[in-house]
Amino acid sequence: MSTTTSAAPEPIEGPSPSPAPAAGPAPLSGGALALLTVGLALGTFMEVLDTSIANVAVPTISGSLGVATTQGTWVISSYSVASAIAVPLTGWLARRVGEVKLFTVSVLLFTIASAMCGLAHNFESLIGFRLLQGLVSGPMVPLSQTILMRSYPPEKRGLALGLWAMTVIAAPIFGPVMGGWITDNYTWPWIFYINLPVGLFSAACAFLLLRGRETKTMKVPIDAIGLTLLVVGVACLQMVLDLGKDRDWFNSSFIVALAIISVISIAFLLVWELTDAQPIVDLTLFKDRNFALGVLIISFGFMAFFGSVVIFPLWLQTVMGYTAGAAGLATAPVGLLALVLSPMIGKNMHRLNLRMVASFAFIVFAGVSFWNSTFTLDVAFNQVIWPRLVQGIGVACFFVPMTTITLSSVSDERLASASGLSNFFRTLSGAIGTAVSSTFWENDAIYHHAVLAESVSAYSANTSAYRDAMAQIGYVGQQATVKLNSVVTDQGFMLATNDFFRVSCVAFLVLAVVVWITKPRKGAGPSMGH
Repeated sequence: MSTTTSAAPEPIEGPSPSPAPAAGPAPLSGGALALLTVGLALGTFMEVLDTSIANVAVPTISGSLGVATTQGTWVISSYSVASAIAVPLTGWLARRVGEVKLFTVSVLLFTIASAMCGLAHNFESLIGFRLLQGLVSGPMVPLSQTILMRSYPPEKRGLALGLWAMTVIAAPIFGPVMGGWITDNYTWPWIFYINLPVGLFSAACAFLLLRGRETKTMKVPIDAIGLTLLVVGVACLQMVLDLGKDRDWFNSSFIVALAIISVISIAFLLVWELTDAQPIVDLTLFKDRNFALGVLIISFGFMAFFGSVVIFPLWLQTVMGYTAGAAGLATAPVGLLALVLSPMIGKNMHRLNLRMVASFAFIVFAGVSFWNSTFTLDVAFNQVIWPRLVQGIGVACFFVPMTTITLSSVSDERLASASGLSNFFRTLSGAIGTAVSSTFWENDAIYHHAVLAESVSAYSANTSAYRDAMAQIGYVGQQATVKLNSVVTDQGFMLATNDFFRVSCVAFLVLAVVVWITKPRKGAGPSMGH
């Protein structure tokens, strides 16, 4: 198995020839291809959806099972920890059992685990089933990507990638909306039961349409040391990110211990995997320039993007007084243009300058971030949704081209490993973005509250005038003090929100420049079989 080196061809003028078809079964066509696309897309949507759909149901689940809300967050953490461990194992597992079999079994086990989550009779069993659900979900997203690309003709693999990206984009956006609606109108187990028909359909499509199209397998020995280091290192890192903010980060001895274990385990993992003959994670993929830079740019881009996905609804609900449903509706427009444009961009990928499209995406993100940074406490709902709608253009122009750049020079037999590794870093960067953005936002709000409070004084003319105005509407004494503090708090969070989006704007502008150090061939698409 050859290793792709970092020497990538320079951009050249004119269209380049399409990559040669991979050895093996011919690509699907017609109704079979359409049905497979729907089946794989629904499987991907289901898995990504479960990373966010339970978020809004945590208070309801906690109350139903008799635990505190802080304990209830383990419903989210247990899934994310297990999934983070399993995703980078995709390549190794696919070599052992075959990509089609692994995807089909993963979807079936995920479906069964979902049913068990819904049937859980106590909190401990729910956490156990969520761990199982996360562990078996790992191969689903990367394998849906590689199988879909391999099933399309070479000239249409950009379209396949666009369709795949469309589902990955849509699921986190609609997850909280669906979770809130199901929790409000039914009971919380239904957020898991809805996976049953979707999972069975997805598994049936893969089994029936991909029989006889299995990839080559080999008896790869189990890298027990690498596996142990991976499980310990990634699990501890994910727990640091999930629990750090609630436990005041490194002021907690528990978080410090987890961080130390994670750093040591991952450091030993890197050394071990680079020297082992049969590593469980193929780190030599990073010798390929486009893969290494693509993963880096996607990770930082997704980190900044996901930070806004977290902060925006938080601001709407905690500061602007939106309900969970209204916040979901205000957030959802980002998916509209993304859903429309992603397949279009994918279909025309071979005609586009990938770096220019990705750079344009970051400029759109930067413009939207600056737009958001101008909001005030009296911004109307219709003013809130317009930037989110425009952001969808950037989403479509970011995911598809950057994924294409990342996988453009990866050989067919290493595609599952590459997809698993790139999806792992994307998922991890989302967790980091969530932790960093929420911590920055809250700390910055405290800072602004303290600065604003210095201006609130009994000797201040503005303060006296504001108290007089509140007195006229019935706020006097302690009520006036509480109301005044609430106003200062809201202003502090508003200023913190503006600061966050300004920082995001700068980060996106930097990425718009950095993307030009990649070297994809003009007209290149995700290559297979070379």
